[in-house]
Amino acid sequence: MLDDFLMRGFLAGLAVAIATGPLGCFVVWRRMAYFGDATAHAAILGVALALGFQISIFIGTMVVALMMAMIVAMLAGRGWAMDTTLGVLAHSALALGLVAVSFLPNVRVDLTAFLFGDILAVSRFDLGVIALGSALVLGLILWRWRGLLMSTLNEDLAHSAGIHPARERMVLTLALAIVVAVALKIVGALLIGALLIIPAAAARNLARTPEMMAFFAILIGMVSVYGGLQLSLLQDTPSGPSIVVLAAMIFLISTLGRALVQKRSAR
Repeated sequence: MLDDFLMRGFLAGLAVAIATGPLGCFVVWRRMAYFGDATAHAAILGVALALGFQISIFIGTMVVALMMAMIVAMLAGRGWAMDTTLGVLAHSALALGLVAVSFLPNVRVDLTAFLFGDILAVSRFDLGVIALGSALVLGLILWRWRGLLMSTLNEDLAHSAGIHPARERMVLTLALAIVVAVALKIVGALLIGALLIIPAAAARNLARTPEMMAFFAILIGMVSVYGGLQLSLLQDTPSGPSIVVLAAMIFLISTLGRALVQKRSAR
C-alpha cells in the first residue's frame, strides 16, 4: 500500500496536520503568524546549505529554521519592532537561499518543490522522517501543554505557578523549527505559515475550549489534506496550494457560520 504515491502523500499530510493543528493554535493565540513565516522562509537557506555541504535537507532546514526562530525570539525579548524585523529577516533569508543555490557547482535542483511543496513525491523514507518529526512535535506540546497554555494566557500567573515563560517559548521555537523541516516537502516554504494558521483560525470559530480548538484544528487540517489531494488528482492542480485553498474555504465557511449564529442569538 505504501508503494502508492497518493497514499504516501496522504499519510504524510495527515502526520503534518496532527502536528500543525495544536502548534498552530499557539501561533494564533500568541499572534506569531509572521514568526512562523520568517522561520519557514529561512528553510530555503537551509536547503542551500544542505546541498552545499551534502547533508540531509531535513537536517539543514531544521538547523537554519531553529537558528532563525531563536534569533527572532531573542530580538523580540529585547523590544525590537517585530513587524519590520520579521519582514527583513524572512525575505532576506529567502532571497539569500535562492541566490546561494545558484552558486552551487554541479547542482541542478527545482526549487519550486521547496517553495510550494511536492506532497506526491514523498518517499517511504520521507514518510518515516515526517511521521517521526510530527510525533516529536505532538509529544512536546502534550508534555508542556499546561505550561504553554498558562504562559500564553498570562505570564505573571505562569511565574506564580512556577512556570518559566522563556522556557515555554523555547519549546514552541523548537516545535516550530521541526514542523518547518517536515512540512517543507508537503506544502513548501511559502505555504507552511498558511497550514499553521488557517486550520487553527477556522477551529477558533467552532471551539469553546483550548483543547477543543486544538482538536478541531487537527481535524480541519486532515480534511484539507484529503480534499486538497482529491482536488489535485481530479483537476490536475498543484497539491500544496490545493490543500491550503481548501483550508481557506473551511475558514470562510466557519467564519460566516459563526457570524450567522451570533446574529441570530442577538435578536
